[in-house]
Amino acid sequence: MPSEPSVIPLSVFAVLRAYLEARAEFSEDDFNYIRGVFLHRRLESGEFLQQAGDVTRHAAFVATGCLRNYVIDPKGKEHIVQFAPETWWLADSTSLNNRTPSLYFIDAIEDSDVLLIDGPAHLDLVEHVPGYGVAFRTGLQRHAAAKDQRIVSSLSASAEERYLEFLRVYPSIALRVPQAMLASYLGMTPETVSRIRKHLSRR
Repeated sequence: MPSEPSVIPLSVFAVLRAYLEARAEFSEDDFNYIRGVFLHRRLESGEFLQQAGDVTRHAAFVATGCLRNYVIDPKGKEHIVQFAPETWWLADSTSLNNRTPSLYFIDAIEDSDVLLIDGPAHLDLVEHVPGYGVAFRTGLQRHAAAKDQRIVSSLSASAEERYLEFLRVYPSIALRVPQAMLASYLGMTPETVSRIRKHLSRR
């Protein structure tokens, strides 16, 4: 059975609080307000946050652990679009905003704590807590830059260069992600990833 949203543990909210404080100024009242609109959900490793065909109802802030979103092609092969370790946001914005079925699966690679916010609550925070909007836009800029760089790399970079770019973008999870998932994200075989790692270790 999927886990249900629950009251936010202080240790989990502290991660979101530190993330926001690093990007904007907030009062204690601001944080009390913010805590009141987010929902907490604990995901076990392998548990889905959503599946393809679902309408996305929340954006997720990852407080602990790591999530991924991916598609499955007609041949049954997984193609990982994004990893979301601690302090990353993850959502299908098209499905969330348009209320249309999502193309993406989202599940937990590790036991994870996520904080969920729906569209109306997000807009309410942007209106009532100015610092939240500033911090959220800063986070989106990081994601957009990573997405753009990945597109450029996929068009022109060598396999080793794509692997090194992954290390730059996701330094905290390079050794936590199973090699097969890493290969799926990079668009190469697990054997190629292994060969690159061995080559780099000899440098």
